[in-house]
Amino acid sequence: DLEGAPSVVEKTLVCPPESRIGPATGEERTQILHASLLYGRYEKAVDRESAYEMLQKRAQEMSVEKPGVESKPEAKANKPGRRTDTMLESFAKSTARAVGSSLGRRIVRGILGSLLGRR
Repeated sequence: DLEGAPSVVEKTLVCPPESRIGPATGEERTQILHASLLYGRYEKAVDRESAYEMLQKRAQEMSVEKPGVESKPEAKANKPGRRTDTMLESFAKSTARAVGSSLGRRIVRGILGSLLGRR
């Protein structure tokens, strides 16, 4: 390889496509299928259960109440939810992060600069 310089073209053998214009007859199609290396492996259509179907089945099983088990609705009602920040709180947090990272960066640069003698 000469870093992008053109090289000598090599001869290759390319097989032409095995095709024709028009459909194959039923007998030709059967012969081609029987001659295939994959014949006998993919003839049967298999409809397996998908992950979505498995999850739906599991959700239905869990939603059905089991006999002898009582649910506790009051425990769910007393559980505090996570509140979202107001726009002002979000702005304040963002500003604090920016100032903190900038200040931290300056401190680290100053310490490393003095330790390495670059200051």
